[in-house]
Parts: sequence; C-alpha cells; structure tokens
Amino acid sequence: MTRYRLTPLAQSLPATVPFVGPDTHERQVGRAFVARIGANENVFGPSPNAVQAMAETEQWMYGDAESYELRRALAAHHGTTMDHIIVGEGIDGLLGYLVRLFVGQGDAVVTSDGAYPTFNYHVAGFGGTIHKVPYRDDHEDPSALFAKAAEVDAKLVYLANPDNPMGTWHSGATLAQAMEDLPAGSLFVLDEAYVECAPEGTELPLPKDDPRVIRMRTFSKAYGLAGARVGYAIAAPELITAFHKVRNHFGMNRAAQAGALAALQDQEWLAQTLDQVSRARDRIGQIAGDNGLIPLPSAANFVAVDCGRDGAFAKAVLDGLVARGIFVRMPFATPQNRCIRISCGTDAQLDALAAALPAAIEDAKNT
Repeated sequence: MTRYRLTPLAQSLPATVPFVGPDTHERQVGRAFVARIGANENVFGPSPNAVQAMAETEQWMYGDAESYELRRALAAHHGTTMDHIIVGEGIDGLLGYLVRLFVGQGDAVVTSDGAYPTFNYHVAGFGGTIHKVPYRDDHEDPSALFAKAAEVDAKLVYLANPDNPMGTWHSGATLAQAMEDLPAGSLFVLDEAYVECAPEGTELPLPKDDPRVIRMRTFSKAYGLAGARVGYAIAAPELITAFHKVRNHFGMNRAAQAGALAALQDQEWLAQTLDQVSRARDRIGQIAGDNGLIPLPSAANFVAVDCGRDGAFAKAVLDGLVARGIFVRMPFATPQNRCIRISCGTDAQLDALAAALPAAIEDAKNT
C-alpha cells in the first residue's frame, strides 16, 4: 500500500485556504450571485488594450522567464531600474517566495491580528512563528508592529497600506517616520495592493533601494487583471536577485505579461477606473448610512461597514446578503469583525445591494 511520506511540517498543517472563493460559494448554493462584490475584484474591468493584447498573444510559447518588457516598463513608471523589480504570480505568489527566502522552522514574523491572512498561510507553510499585534482605531499600528519585531527578533514585519480588510491607511510620511524604529535585522514587507486607489501622499517616500523595505504591488486591483495573476515587488537589487534562487522562472504566462504591459501603458483607463471606484465608495457609504450602518473611510476599492454590534450580528447580516445573491465578506478578528466588507461595484450591483440590505439587517436583528 502506498504511504505518502510528507514532511512532519506538511503533516501538521490543515488542508485549508485563506479564503473561500466566490465560485466555490456559487457551486455550494447552486446559483450565481446577483452581485459579486466581496473579493475586491475590479468589476469595471481592465483596459480594452490589455484585453486585446492578451487575446493576440501567441500562447504556444512559454512566457519570458525574465518578464523583461514588463519590468522595463515598470522601472520607467517608477523612476528606477529593472534591477529593483521582480514580477511574480500576484502578491500572493511573491509573498510565498519571500517567506521561503527568509523563514525557517521557528523563525519569528510579525503581523497584525486580523490582517491579510495569506501572509500567515505562507509563514505557517515554512514553519515560522507568527506574532500578532492588535489594530489601533481600525488602523494597522506600525509602531506596535516594529516594537514587537524588536521584542521577538522578527525576520519579517508585514503591513498593508491601504489596509485589507479595513480600507484605512497611513500617509507614507507616517510610515517612513515609524521605520526609524524598525529593528536592524527585520525586513518591512509593505503590501501596497490598493495604493493606486489611495490619496496622494500614501506611497512610501523613500528611495526604491532602501534595504529595510520591500514594496508589493499588483495588477489585480486598480488595473482589473485579478484573473491574470500579475504582481511585482520593488526593493534593493540584492534582495531582488535573491528571488531568482527560488522563484518559478516560467510561472508568468505570456498573455498575463502582455496584458499587464498594455494596462500599465493605458493610464487614461486607470484614471477613469479610479473615478468609478471613488463614486462607488461614496454610493456604498450612502447605502450603509441609509440603513443605520457606519461606513469607515476607505482608500481601497472596497468599504468596511460597521454593523454597530458584534461579530455575530455582522455575520448574520452577511449571511442575509449572501442568501439574497449579494456576495460580500467580513474581517475575521475582533473587533474588526463587527464590520462587513463591500467591494466597489457597478450601479446595477449596488442597486441590488441597496435592495437586499434592509431585509438582511432585519433578519439579523431577529436571529
């Protein structure tokens, strides 16, 4: 009889994923969602130029193992050199490579309690030890994160700005100041997945080769290419070079590279999309307020909505929306879990949300 000889670490891990996807939900209930506004996808879609570039790609060829043209364009876009940029299979993929480079059995990392869980998933997969600090006023707390990193000798410190799941943000200047207390042996992992949606001044105003930080970016959110899985990181060349030791060199398919390059070059479409995101955030806030809920200020492509009670009540509201065909999500840690998280949607999707929310709230009150 075959016996699978997994490593002791692999044997100890649960067979779970950080998120249950909307497609899985649809299969479970046997019908499509009326409004898929829970996964922070960009429902306004990518640039038509990106769609055309992907359609015209010769798929019989492997993708460029160096993502040369895309890295060159990204370097010009960010005013740096190609040696400062690595392209990978979304931020999730890059986080996996980064953790593989830094984290071994028992190595300490620091994150916030309730922050983006995929980082934790990778850390657990390589045997690291996760240390958490609480949010402060619905914001990740960089001072507390860096203090904890000094306490536990953390190799990596993770923070998203703007934050997921709360949508709150710090100015880049605030983070730069807080980094004065980053321990010398710790690397600051700054997830900027939503930064294109954020106000001016949110980006970190430090040189791209600052050795203390690696910045993660994506084409999944503002650029509307979540299905293509294209992310990139900006860091000092020495750190970028280290990625070549462990990455999947042909992991980026040719169509995704072509689509990302075309999307980057169409900044007019990006500006149009960001305007739609802004208007959708305002509409979500209005719908929430009309129903006695409190929208949190957001610099992302979603809004966290305070349901005014505890996590059980917020979950009941969420369940009521899902039962009515409205896919949303919620934070999983207290006290953030008093909220539901609603992604920006089209007018029709938000009309459906407005129609479903009053009954979902009423159901929750009677639960």
